[in-house]
Amino acid sequence: MSPPASAALWASLPLPALIIGPAGRITEVNPPAETFLNASARSLVGQPLLDRLSIDAPMEDAMVRVLAHDSPLFIAEADVTTGERPPVQCALQLAPLQDSPGHILLLISPREIADRLGRAMHITSAAKSAIGMAEMLAHEIKNPLAGISGAAQLLAMGLSPEDQEMTDLIVEETRRIVKLLEQVEQFGNLRPPARRAINLHDALDRARRSALVGFGAKMTISEDYDPSLPATFADPDQLMQVFLNLLKNASEAAGRKGGNIRLRTFYDHKLRRRRKDGTGAALPLQVEIIDDGPGIPPDIAADIFEPFVSGRENGTGLGLALVSKIISDHEGWISVDSAPGRTTFRISLPLAPAEESR
Repeated sequence: MSPPASAALWASLPLPALIIGPAGRITEVNPPAETFLNASARSLVGQPLLDRLSIDAPMEDAMVRVLAHDSPLFIAEADVTTGERPPVQCALQLAPLQDSPGHILLLISPREIADRLGRAMHITSAAKSAIGMAEMLAHEIKNPLAGISGAAQLLAMGLSPEDQEMTDLIVEETRRIVKLLEQVEQFGNLRPPARRAINLHDALDRARRSALVGFGAKMTISEDYDPSLPATFADPDQLMQVFLNLLKNASEAAGRKGGNIRLRTFYDHKLRRRRKDGTGAALPLQVEIIDDGPGIPPDIAADIFEPFVSGRENGTGLGLALVSKIISDHEGWISVDSAPGRTTFRISLPLAPAEESR
């Protein structure tokens, strides 16, 4: 069975596409489908489709109907997974091949990219609103706290040791709140990025080494880098701040026993994001930070980048919102896939302009 039209057209299809032959076996796979299934065409051809993909839809009945009526069929929503990652909601299109009786063309349209880009724009707007509130809170609360702490210290001078425990508690709690407000001020006063051409791996390596001598001392951090990646256009300090925050979250999720973190970089030319002026921007440089921790609680997974949403008991909910804001300021986007035992934060960034690279 040869690919439809031509090999060039088949390979150029932007969506995962498969040809399903008799007995529901795969006969052809295009390159995006190889990426989606994380397997080569050689290993997929001849395999039953439903052995390689778990699809939350009555696929056997759908394929029978397509062949029986000789007409296409569209499935608007179905969860699709290879079993190696969380399910992805997709739209499925099935159509009979007119010149190949008994064969069906299956197109898979993952909704994750469009949905995540939409969420990223919403999160950016929410982050800006939170910044205004953060600045107001920090300004209005810090001054009274300084007075409360000072008054408690003065009172302590004339009290018995037993009564001083109460004033010490007041001082300790006011210092804790001031520290929190300093984090809020950092969230609100982040300067615009000073962007230049940088090597992603340099920023990752700085963050990795910093983590291993501090909060990530009990973690095993491995590297899976594509050394051929070109430079990105970013502020190196802010990008390192993003990587450190994600590494810290993974380390804290692992707890005292420690765990494993994998740093992965690769190139994906298919990802694009629309700028505010309507023009398209490619985001081919990919960074994934993958950990084997317990995963993000399902009830907050969809809102994890929103300000003040946290999965930790004493978390402020500002860390990932700050990460999202920094990546948005760099004209990139960030997403997360999480299930118990595997959480992947994926950052997509643009290439550095040619003149910057030179």
